[in-house]
Amino acid sequence: MEPSSIDLNLLSVFQEVYRERQISNAARRLGLTQSAVSNALARLRKTFGDELFVRTSHGMQPTPLAQQMAEPIGAALAQVALALSQRSRFEAGTSTRRFTLAMTDVGEVYFMPTLIERCRALAPNVELASSRVNGATLKDDMETGRVDMAIGAFEDVSEALYQRQLFRQRFVTMFRKGHPLGRGTVDLARFAAATHLIVDAAQSPYDRINTLLAKAGVGAQAQGRYRVPHFTAVPYIVATSELVVTVPQKLAESAAGPFGLEWIEPPLQLPTLQTNAFWHRRFNHDPGIQWLRGLIAEVFAE
Repeated sequence: MEPSSIDLNLLSVFQEVYRERQISNAARRLGLTQSAVSNALARLRKTFGDELFVRTSHGMQPTPLAQQMAEPIGAALAQVALALSQRSRFEAGTSTRRFTLAMTDVGEVYFMPTLIERCRALAPNVELASSRVNGATLKDDMETGRVDMAIGAFEDVSEALYQRQLFRQRFVTMFRKGHPLGRGTVDLARFAAATHLIVDAAQSPYDRINTLLAKAGVGAQAQGRYRVPHFTAVPYIVATSELVVTVPQKLAESAAGPFGLEWIEPPLQLPTLQTNAFWHRRFNHDPGIQWLRGLIAEVFAE
C-alpha cells in the first residue's frame, strides 16, 4: 500500500482510537463528532481489510494487525508533528500541558509531593497526574502517549523505552519508635522472631525480597500472618502496632517523621533497588518530555 492511497487524517483517527480505546474519547481529543470517528474507522477497516478495533466490555480493543501497526504509525505521526513544529518550544511558565507519570504506590509517596511543589513553582499551569504502573501494558501506554514517563525499579522493560538511572537504595526494616527491635544488636534469630508485616507486591523486584525473607525464616507461620498488597498502608500499620516491615529506604525516610518511625539495616543480604526514569523513544525529542525528564533528574538523580 502506497502512502498516497490513504487519507493521512485517518491515521490520526487510528492513533487516537488506539490510545483511548473509546470512540467518544477519541472524538473529543480530535475535535470531531462520534459519528465522524466511526465513519473514519469504517474507512480504515475497508482500506486494511481488517476490523482493527473490536468492541468489548473493556472498550475498543485492537486486533493483532492494529497492534502491529500502532508503533510505526505513531512514530510517523510524531515525526510529522515534529517537522511542523520545529520552531515550537516548551515554555514551562505558561504551558497548560498535562503530564501523566506511571509509578508504583511507594513511588507515588516519594516522588509526587516534591514534583507537585516544583511544578507549582516552575510551571503553575501544567497538569501533573500519576497512574498506577502496569508492567503488562507499560510499553503500549507510553507508545500511545497515555503515559508520558514512568519512574520506578522496573525490570525487563521494552527496548523501545529509553531510561536514565536516578538512584540506588537499600532495603531497611522499619518499626515504631520505642520498638524492642530498636534496642541492642539485632541478629538474624532475633530479626526472624519479630512479627513481620509482609508486603505481597507481585511485581519484580519486590517479589524477590519476600523470597529472601522467607528463606531467612520471615513470613512463615505466626511471624508472617499479616499481609498487605501495597506499600501505602504500611506506615499506618506499623506506627500503631508491634509489627516490623522491610521496605525501600526512601519510603522509610519519607514516613519516619510524620509517623514516628525508625529503621535498621536487616541482618541479611538483600539486593539494592535501582530506580530509573523511563520514556518512549517516540517522544525522545519532544520539548515537553525533555523538560520533564530534566526536572526529574535535577530533583532526584544522585
